[in-house]
Amino acid sequence: MIRNSILFLTVLLLSYGFWLSSNFKDIVAGVSIFLFGMILLQQGFKSFTGGMLEKVLKAATNSLTKRLCFGVVTTMMMQSSSLLSVLVISFISAGLLDLAAGIGIIFGANLGTTTGAWLVAAFGLKVKISAYAMPMLVFGVLFQIQKSRNLQGLGSILLGVGFLFLGIHYMKEGFDAFKDTITLSDYAMTGVYGLLVFATLGVVMTVVIQSSGAAMVLIITALAAGQISYENSLALAIGTNIGTTMTAILGSLSADIRGKRLAGAHLVFNLFTSMVAILFIDQFIYSVDWVCKMVDIADDDYTLKLATFHTLFNVVGIIIMLPFINLLARTLERVLIDKAGAVDKPKFLMDSALEYPDTAVEAVRQETVHLYDNVVHIILKTIGLHRRDVFTNQSLTDIVKHYPKLPGYDLDDAYLTHFKGIYSAIIEFISQARFTWEMEQSGRLYWLREANLKLAEALKGAKHLQKNLQKSSLSHNVYLKQEYDTVRYQIAALLRDLELAKSEENISELPLLSQDMLKVQLKDQNKKMMENIEILIRERKISAEMGTSLMNDSAYVYDIQSNLISMAGTVFVNHEIESIGVEREIMLTDQELSELVQSNPESE
Repeated sequence: MIRNSILFLTVLLLSYGFWLSSNFKDIVAGVSIFLFGMILLQQGFKSFTGGMLEKVLKAATNSLTKRLCFGVVTTMMMQSSSLLSVLVISFISAGLLDLAAGIGIIFGANLGTTTGAWLVAAFGLKVKISAYAMPMLVFGVLFQIQKSRNLQGLGSILLGVGFLFLGIHYMKEGFDAFKDTITLSDYAMTGVYGLLVFATLGVVMTVVIQSSGAAMVLIITALAAGQISYENSLALAIGTNIGTTMTAILGSLSADIRGKRLAGAHLVFNLFTSMVAILFIDQFIYSVDWVCKMVDIADDDYTLKLATFHTLFNVVGIIIMLPFINLLARTLERVLIDKAGAVDKPKFLMDSALEYPDTAVEAVRQETVHLYDNVVHIILKTIGLHRRDVFTNQSLTDIVKHYPKLPGYDLDDAYLTHFKGIYSAIIEFISQARFTWEMEQSGRLYWLREANLKLAEALKGAKHLQKNLQKSSLSHNVYLKQEYDTVRYQIAALLRDLELAKSEENISELPLLSQDMLKVQLKDQNKKMMENIEILIRERKISAEMGTSLMNDSAYVYDIQSNLISMAGTVFVNHEIESIGVEREIMLTDQELSELVQSNPESE
């Protein structure tokens, strides 16, 4: 939407400019040819990625100094900090670079972009640069039509440089002709007001052109033609530094979190250096004069002085920011959090585990336990309880009473974050374990897959249960709240027992109860709850609508518990447990039921 609005506004302004002045066409054509040259230059260097540039990056980024130098040299060669940013993001994504290292390279890239201003100021405006452009275009086309990918890349680079030179030529010619009709320097502004106005114009210009390099070339050629004053050109240069971050931000909107963090670092650095340049503009002007005097640059050679200023304030910004690279990286990683990146990943499913059947089975079993822990977390959150309370020796009745209301919990988001990724990875891993079906391990993998399916079914039951559970916590009907507190108690009690059953050392110390017996107990529990609901309806303590909801939810609770028990029978204790320990019965005693009733006195 933002890009489309900018494009529409740009088309309108350009159309009006074409109608207003023919000289304006030459300037805009020069900018367009220059940008086209940058695109070709980027494409040419992209053809060499996948090999040379990556190898150089690996070798040249093992120290801060090397990272800065790599950023400077690579950007100077490619004349594109954005292409370098793409490369850096890809290496951060692959784990070859951390964010701090990437920021170091981007700092260097910022300095590398200033070399374009030097080339134009020192060479492009003092030599008939179009004469060099023509041979490059000829050889560029010749190499472009070859079949070799490397030759095509070289052809793109030559074409890119040729069009860069040609674009500079047309911009220079356009401004030289433009001064015969109107002199922009007549609108020069001095003081702080002029500094801020022209810095803002520099931001807008860079955002519209989408290239700080092209914007700087435009400023330098306008300065050489006398169309803008030296002081205002300094402000415009500061503005391009800010504007190029807007380009990076717009580009990062479609990038992953790494791209956003790198764009964030770029924004922080460029805003900081620009603020330093604005606040200390007088000191920078004095420093530029001193440096130019030391290297024999004439006092009236304003284009070279502008290039010096552009480099100087970026160098100062780098010197100040270098000690804070790691702090900046840590801050960005804390502030810019990737929800997709926060999705839980498998811990035990390594490709190497597929080489041996027993190893594969154990990897799946451990990952299933990992997934079960996440399911427990989700279910406890759904019923408004916490692991830190349930998995202690505290009375579950007291714990349920302590949390009478259920906070809102996004179970769908929790499913995507804590369950789906691991579940999918387990299923994929099992499908890759191509053992013969005669082998014992294949049967165990089959049952482990079924165990994971049981966990998915348990979560489905929790999803169905959640809505009425939350509504009941806000209800004024004490009997309805009591029944749903019983539901919460029952689920928490089973989870506590299964947590103990996970540990082999604990299982021997607990009374044993077979799965079949436990499921029979669950059926009795469900039957008892149905009878209680019928009594409450008959005695008009709850409405029939409440009662039917309770009956449905009781069935969901039974499904949750049954699926978790079936899962435990496959996964816990030596992979093939035939019985699990039970700390106590899941059903409430009459005394505990009475305590729950007393904890929910009927409201007025």
